[in-house]
Amino acid sequence: MDLIVKKIAVICDYELLPTRVGGMDYFFWEFDKKCKENNIQVDWFFPNKAAHGDYGTLSIFSSDFENVEHYFLENYASNDYSHIVTHFIEICTPFFKKVKSFSNAKIIVVDHNPRPINGYSLKKKIEKRVKGFLYSEYIDVFVGVSDYSKNQLIKEFGSQIKHRSITIFNGLDKDKFLKKTDFSTHNKFVVASHLRRDKGIQDLILAVSELTKSIQNPFTIDIYGEGYYEEELKKMIADYHLESHFNFMGSVSNLHQLYQNYDYLVHPSHGETFCYSVVESLMSNLPVITTRNQGNVLGLVIDGTNGFLFDENNFNQLAEILDSILSKRKFINQMNPNNSEINSLTLEKMVENHFKLLL
Repeated sequence: MDLIVKKIAVICDYELLPTRVGGMDYFFWEFDKKCKENNIQVDWFFPNKAAHGDYGTLSIFSSDFENVEHYFLENYASNDYSHIVTHFIEICTPFFKKVKSFSNAKIIVVDHNPRPINGYSLKKKIEKRVKGFLYSEYIDVFVGVSDYSKNQLIKEFGSQIKHRSITIFNGLDKDKFLKKTDFSTHNKFVVASHLRRDKGIQDLILAVSELTKSIQNPFTIDIYGEGYYEEELKKMIADYHLESHFNFMGSVSNLHQLYQNYDYLVHPSHGETFCYSVVESLMSNLPVITTRNQGNVLGLVIDGTNGFLFDENNFNQLAEILDSILSKRKFINQMNPNNSEINSLTLEKMVENHFKLLL
């Protein structure tokens, strides 16, 4: 490598798991590569070390699952960095004031945090506005991963951050996705998400419970992912005697090859900022069944054209959609592989736009 001309820190509260390689992992690898090509050294601060994929080529500092912000402050409080970037870190906290007390670095925060379907409580809204008043001045750039995300940041922390807020869409390597070509019905559905309450998978279970009261067609739903809510979901499935319809597949690293094997992605989410699984499915030509506002936060799903939409929390609407598909009253029998909006969400563009913030 030629002479290092710049050094940056990227602080991420993001656990590195070989069984859960997703869009952000590819971004981290490609962003690091882009920086090295331009003589920029990146120090990565994660909760843990990893060597899968290209992580072995990154300069990783592990907090050993302790608070990664505290780890950075206690061990690397210096003025060595020209830029400090955060991902998956709470925004507008005393952390940023502390960093500015010893560093002249430009601070960039990237918001990946979903919002609750019914909004924050009044207490939480006031807390966020106060934090915005106290700490937003220490942040130079606020990045939303969608226009919704950017607008929520401004709404939560105050209009004073508007001129410092931008949107950089997440992106994917669209060429790696195997494309679905068979649109005949096999009654096979897929869910791909972290297993958290805000992903709304409990609504899918309730919908299937309603569905099985009237429809006899066999069908299966494979759930890929892991998370704290898994046992609660399994208990619900057992309580409703739906074990024959649901399969928990765990986390896998080759979902980009598997989407093509299913009829529809079902994503009953209550809160998203970008929603990788919806974009991944559409890049695979797999139709999507998702919630009208949250799962469809980017507006890529057109009802009746490349999927079907229902209202958040409304499992009866979801049951009706599934019933119509299984009884062949509704179907998507072709997809537009040349959708410019979807095809523009590339990993290359995402990396380039984030890299420009360092110039």
